[in-house]
Amino acid sequence: MLADAIVEVTETGSSLRANKLRIIDTVLESNTKLIANKNAWQDNSKRKKIENIALMLCGALAAQGRVGLMLNVMKKDLDGVLAVLPALKRPTISQLSDPDWVAVNTILEETVVREAIPKLKDAKAQGIVEYPLNKVVM
Repeated sequence: MLADAIVEVTETGSSLRANKLRIIDTVLESNTKLIANKNAWQDNSKRKKIENIALMLCGALAAQGRVGLMLNVMKKDLDGVLAVLPALKRPTISQLSDPDWVAVNTILEETVVREAIPKLKDAKAQGIVEYPLNKVVM
């Protein structure tokens, strides 16, 4: 009632949809850059802090669209679970207190989890937990 149109900064557009708004035109597309002062970059202690900030920012960006997945499986069923488990690299496998069982921990693309979990359950995985990620440092 107050305006015919607004300009909104949006990443996904979900808040626009939630308020029954629609995009009619894009004014500007932008991206983020980390810029260091030349003098600060020459100072080793400041450079290390800047590099650490860059590492954390890159880790947050790398986590976007990915989720963690952990599950338990009997050792005798592990090969079947690994055969259907897509992973960022290779999953971490840890021994549980019961010598016949292991825990499997991995990172997946969020788009494949919906299909992967039923396949893992069919391969006899148990206690499957999907969790969000804040950072993935490569």
